[in-house]
Amino acid sequence: MKVRRSVALGCGSYLPNLVLTNAELARKVDTSDEWIVQRTGIHERRIAARNETTGTMAAQAARAALAHARVDAQTIDLIVLATSTPDNTFPATAVSVQADLGINHGAAFDVQAVCSGFVYALATADGLLRSGAFNRALVIGSETFSRLLDWTDRTTCVLFGDGAGAVVLEAQELEENRGDRGLLTVRLRSDGRHKSKLYVDGGPSSTGTVGHLRMEGREVFKHAVAMITDVVEDAFKATGKTVADVDWFIPHQANKRIIDGSARKLGIPANKIVITVDRHGNTSAASIPLALTDAVTDRRIKRGDLLLLEAMGGGFTWAAALLRW
Repeated sequence: MKVRRSVALGCGSYLPNLVLTNAELARKVDTSDEWIVQRTGIHERRIAARNETTGTMAAQAARAALAHARVDAQTIDLIVLATSTPDNTFPATAVSVQADLGINHGAAFDVQAVCSGFVYALATADGLLRSGAFNRALVIGSETFSRLLDWTDRTTCVLFGDGAGAVVLEAQELEENRGDRGLLTVRLRSDGRHKSKLYVDGGPSSTGTVGHLRMEGREVFKHAVAMITDVVEDAFKATGKTVADVDWFIPHQANKRIIDGSARKLGIPANKIVITVDRHGNTSAASIPLALTDAVTDRRIKRGDLLLLEAMGGGFTWAAALLRW
């Protein structure tokens, strides 16, 4: 008997050239490198240039992923792009990426679940691939959060950065005894009662403006670890896996204190955690594929490794996935 499973073929990323350090931020707002590092673990972040957009960065990450997977863009029949910072209100930024890659078949669309967006996009692509409707997908997370920030608010402007990451997924028919491969499970959650704790105070239907990011940092931190561990434990229950089976923990790179707290509660040792928040800041939906690509590129992650992905974002949304690389 065979099972249809979404298998990762490769990954890629793109980061803008401009590096904004904590020392440079301290010259703009009332903060310091010590204050930022102590509370977040962030030392620097990347900021998109004027001619760079969520779409152009997504296309660059997609090209890198296609090259790593050694597949032609014309074999892609599905693009799911996770972002909270689209190029336009419509059309979806994914169709701009589709056109940029020279693809004029299949389907392309965006999903929006803020920092959980990449895991939500994985779940969406996985469902469509396993249904037989599509065969090969690009799953992308791309953000230009620097354009949502209030650069006078030291509690938020120090946290975020820009970038993009992508994964190529392919539907494969696997023998049932080889079924422990590819995307094993994705668990999604949301609770709209927490909207006011992390949101943007603008939008086309409400204010007619883009708005700025607003956050109650202590409230987010208070909920984060419990929500993350809950959804991760659900992923273990769904697959029969345990923490001991996990080779690498790739969390959303929001704040090192949240990452460390979640790992401690789950019992994951520090040497199994992929950390990029120190160099990238919080890149929202892009953070997991950026971290994944970082660890694949330096050969920490090897074929056959079991990866635990998790994220939490505004809404609140939160999610976890188990992926056999």
